[in-house]
Amino acid sequence: MIFDIIKVIGCLALLMFGMKTMSEGLQKFAGESLRKVLGAMTNNRVAGVATGAVVTAAVQSSTATTLMTVSFVNAGLLTLLQAISVIMGANIGTTLTAWIMAIFGFSLDLSQLSWLLFACAIPFIFSNSSSRKSFGEFLFGFAFMFLGLVTLRMHASEMNLQDNDAVVNFFIATGNWGFLSILLYVIIGGMLTLCVQSSAAIMAITMILCGTGVLPIYQGIALVMGENIGTTLTSNIAALSANTQARRAALAHLLFNLFGVIWILIIFKTFVRTVCGLWGVNPDEWGAATRTGDISTKLTYVLATFHTAFNVINTTILIWFTPLIEKLVCHVIKPKEEDEDFRLRYVPNGLMSTSELSILEARKEINLYAERTHKMYGFIGTLLYLKDENEFSKLFSRIEKYESISDRMEVEIANYLSKVSEGRLSAEGKLKIQAMLREISELESICDSCYNLARTLNRKFKGKEDFTEGQYGHIEHIMNLVDEHIRMMVSYLKDGARAIDPNSILNKETEINNYRTQLRDMNVQDVNDHKYPYQIGVYYIDMVGDFEKIGDYVINVYEARSGQKIPS
Repeated sequence: MIFDIIKVIGCLALLMFGMKTMSEGLQKFAGESLRKVLGAMTNNRVAGVATGAVVTAAVQSSTATTLMTVSFVNAGLLTLLQAISVIMGANIGTTLTAWIMAIFGFSLDLSQLSWLLFACAIPFIFSNSSSRKSFGEFLFGFAFMFLGLVTLRMHASEMNLQDNDAVVNFFIATGNWGFLSILLYVIIGGMLTLCVQSSAAIMAITMILCGTGVLPIYQGIALVMGENIGTTLTSNIAALSANTQARRAALAHLLFNLFGVIWILIIFKTFVRTVCGLWGVNPDEWGAATRTGDISTKLTYVLATFHTAFNVINTTILIWFTPLIEKLVCHVIKPKEEDEDFRLRYVPNGLMSTSELSILEARKEINLYAERTHKMYGFIGTLLYLKDENEFSKLFSRIEKYESISDRMEVEIANYLSKVSEGRLSAEGKLKIQAMLREISELESICDSCYNLARTLNRKFKGKEDFTEGQYGHIEHIMNLVDEHIRMMVSYLKDGARAIDPNSILNKETEINNYRTQLRDMNVQDVNDHKYPYQIGVYYIDMVGDFEKIGDYVINVYEARSGQKIPS
């Protein structure tokens, strides 16, 4: 018996691996197209629901769609209101999984199709083209999923659960408590899904138990209801350490399914009888009658029909209340106060997306890193003119804090990108990660130069010496040139060529370099003419050099993002 259970667990693992491989393969093969569809077709609630349903049905993962949606909310491409409607659609799209299992796993014998799919996938897997390789992974996942379903059905039938008195008596004993029995199985379904981390796996077990006549259909449908709650608990627990919008989206998903379970429980037996009636099944007949092949197959269709009806009706009701749901989740989950403490806003801490989708979150985090860098640079202009010792010390400490934050952001983003690169990525995705690693390194170098500028000003301040009026004017001019340079970099990171003409970035760098050279020559002449002390000249030319270095780092960031080499 123990060995039989291990075999069933192995079949479930095969099923889950197949669905995961199929989903990731399709996301790599058509991920960019899916993201464009998701970003463009959410102008209203109905379009959002339809988009969520189509994308989820395609990738066979409501979690992937939800995470993709949250990424778009973080990036400002979708509002939370639009995201809620997409998540509702994702709930409808995920019901296709139950139909695939009911039709291909319990109605048709597709054992030969699995091997055919494996054979067809081989040429694609070993192709040099990343898109064909991704399509091959999709076929492999599809084949593994079919193989898992076929072997699961075969081993479950070999176990003869319907003849196991201990199993049958357990379901009889726990099914005689009336409404409490239904609640118990809702809780069991939720907890099993939370533990297994796959509603599809629990759905497969439920279909087997009901199809073999071991589990009454009432309790089976209660398990399906629990699965709908359990799949949202997973994302809510993972989102505890994520950003505000991610937690709000996860909570909206939970509230959506929880509302559906509550109204279904109120009319439970009536609703179940209605669904069963569509397939000519009497839900009150349980036992030997349900063990015949025809009734067994119909029960799997009943479960799939209930799953679809539950989510479609629930969406039809709640789609008109999405603004209210948005207000509710925003009221429950307050935004974190903006501060200068270190934290990553867009890169999830516990809510890990699929590899391809994680790149979008990392990209947004790098954009925020660039904005922090520009803010730190702005402190230098203020520090330059401060004369009060107390105010100078406070701002200098603040710059030191920003430099520390910069170091930690670089490490954390780099670690996240390393984790992403461990997953299965397309060739384009790998190139993006390499570029982003260079970007964060150059941004951190800009922060280092800002800190060096602050240290130079600190040494000058403690030395009780000051720049001449002419030096202040020259420093301010090159500082403004570099500020414009950084502004263009930040805009380019956000919007690319649509925001900034690449030639203007190169022209600004040339202007900074020429002005740096001019100031160096002037400094040598001014020191020789005794217009200011030699030490002040050292401070002055050190600052000019750091400003010019920042310009070089800006160009490096542009080269990394654009993939183009800037001629020197």
